[in-house]
Amino acid sequence: MSGRTAHILQQFKECIPLLEVLTDENRQAIIMLLAHNKSGLNVNTISGNVNLSRPAVSHHLKVLKQSGFITSEKKGVENYYVLTVRKPLEQLKSLIGAVEDECNWTQ
Repeated sequence: MSGRTAHILQQFKECIPLLEVLTDENRQAIIMLLAHNKSGLNVNTISGNVNLSRPAVSHHLKVLKQSGFITSEKKGVENYYVLTVRKPLEQLKSLIGAVEDECNWTQ
């Protein structure tokens, strides 16, 4: 196995948690909701828009936060969640680019 192939396989391994996060339709809905609300939303607002209980939304927000897709900001007594997908998306784009380069695809 070449060093380049080993590197790409390592990139795949590092992207597995990100891909697992994105497989859940509820987390996809939360990401899209936050994408349209740049100033952030609290748990109650998110819960009302994705038809999930507050505890379920809190669980999904925790997973999204741990994987770097969102951050939270304290405003008064509530946390507001903001989409911050740049780092995870850069990781995924890097993996896709490496696979494309390895395959020598031309358009």
